[in-house]
Amino acid sequence: MKKKNAAGTGTCKVFTAVLISFFLMMGFAPASRAADDVDELKKQLQSLSETMKTLQEKLDKIEKQGVSKETEIKEMDKRLNKAELHTASDKISLGVDLRSEAQSIHYQDVRMAPPSLINAFFAPPPQGFNGATQQQIQQAMAGMKAAGLVPAPNIYNADNDIIYTSRFRMNMKATINPHLDFGGRLAAYKVWGDSSGVQFNHGSLGEVTFDGNTSSLPHGDVVHVERAYFNYKQDLGSVPINFSLGRRPSTEGPPLEYGNYSLEGGSPLATIINWQFDGASLNFGLEDVTGIPGQALKLCYGVGFEGDWGNSYSMTSSSEVNDVHMFGFIADLFDNETTSAVLNYAHAWDVTDGFTGLTVMPFIVSVDGNNQYHFTPNSGGYISRMQPSTNIGDWDAASLLLKTNLSEKLANIDLFFAPSWSHTKPSQISKNPYYALLGQGLLSSNGDLQSRDGYSIYAGAIFPMPLEARLGLEYNWGSKYWFNFTGAEDSLVGSKLAARGQVFEGYYIQPIYKDNFFIKLGGQYYAYDYTGSGNPLGEPVKIADATAFDSLNAIIDKAWLAYLSATIRF
Repeated sequence: MKKKNAAGTGTCKVFTAVLISFFLMMGFAPASRAADDVDELKKQLQSLSETMKTLQEKLDKIEKQGVSKETEIKEMDKRLNKAELHTASDKISLGVDLRSEAQSIHYQDVRMAPPSLINAFFAPPPQGFNGATQQQIQQAMAGMKAAGLVPAPNIYNADNDIIYTSRFRMNMKATINPHLDFGGRLAAYKVWGDSSGVQFNHGSLGEVTFDGNTSSLPHGDVVHVERAYFNYKQDLGSVPINFSLGRRPSTEGPPLEYGNYSLEGGSPLATIINWQFDGASLNFGLEDVTGIPGQALKLCYGVGFEGDWGNSYSMTSSSEVNDVHMFGFIADLFDNETTSAVLNYAHAWDVTDGFTGLTVMPFIVSVDGNNQYHFTPNSGGYISRMQPSTNIGDWDAASLLLKTNLSEKLANIDLFFAPSWSHTKPSQISKNPYYALLGQGLLSSNGDLQSRDGYSIYAGAIFPMPLEARLGLEYNWGSKYWFNFTGAEDSLVGSKLAARGQVFEGYYIQPIYKDNFFIKLGGQYYAYDYTGSGNPLGEPVKIADATAFDSLNAIIDKAWLAYLSATIRF
């Protein structure tokens, strides 16, 4: 066909679209309408006719210049529908994610100091430590160790045969204009039959309700703001940039999307950061510059703790606890939608000996003006407000994630592999009375402040199964001094990616209706090698060699669990 006929067809489509839009806005004029309304309608129709004539002239001019009419028609259509697009994109789009899950959790060979030693902290000298000075207690503990009088911890099993949870999320997004959009998520996560929001503390950071895990772990039936941020997009020459500010999408990052049966849930690699925090990011798209598919660089900044707001020492001259700041980058080295490589590096200054939050402590430790320690049992289960007392050092971590999908000819299997590294540089011992008594600092005890390197490996394979199901097998290992910030990992046992030891996991995901409704059946087995997984305080001790002094808080040796969940997502 001749180009003239094609242009005529395109013009007809544009005219029809404009005419329909016009009548939808104006409404059909009934015969009974007043004469002035009819005259006004005629004027508007005349104006529309002149507009179409102008558009036809422009199309004819473009034809002579050899420019694609299809491209120009799309551009005109975009301008004609600008008002409609603006109205639609200003609205917030909502999505719901609701998961109900049943778990059976079993702890094996849990180690805990015997009651005789624990009671010694509540008795006065010489039989106990209550009322003694720090030096006297430390000398007594050292003497017991030297004489071989430190009792062995009690070893027992603990089971929770069935525990149910419900996790509700409301996702929000809006496109305000081509350069600006908004993202957010409200979340509530609770254990069936429990809405207190504050847990009894057995020694894990997951048992403290604080800013980094409020909606990622079960904390009552309260709805929390997990995410709220904006993105501003602009092109800097051939480099698209994206600036974002607010409460970050910093949880459930790659490669957790396989087990979650979803798209990537966050920006940082989950191997080193799975943590709710506030901050900013600046992203540069480098694909057009380097010619490497998917290449991009994101600079990230966050605040982990604010020292001069809401604490007992805030706005006082005696405040010695600095804010915790974090900086890092995420480099997409390569991504062709089949194979990708991502490098994530992070550095945190002035890590604190804890976080501001709420928990129920088994006993309270205080020091009077004479440096005498007082231990008070929390027999009433009263809630304690925790706050950091010391900046204990700096932390670095890096992780490389490699992912690939084998083609359909090779069974369409997904594979991922992520080696990681962490480095801790302690600066001083904690001034918290309890930690100071044990001489604990950043991965150190007894005042021995040494830099440490830790290592981790995370790998997995996901296999396609009949009826569009997926079978996943995952494995991770962490060394003695491995430490990351993954306390918001969705786990009732504890972050598996923080484990100093090994964790095995297998799961089967069966879609019922696409990815909108699916069930997941799986199990995990934790085999810890060293104490303190996920905790920055104290020298890790080989679990088999742990004494009663190492187990004032419960030490988990092994744990296994089975889970079954049903998720609806739309």
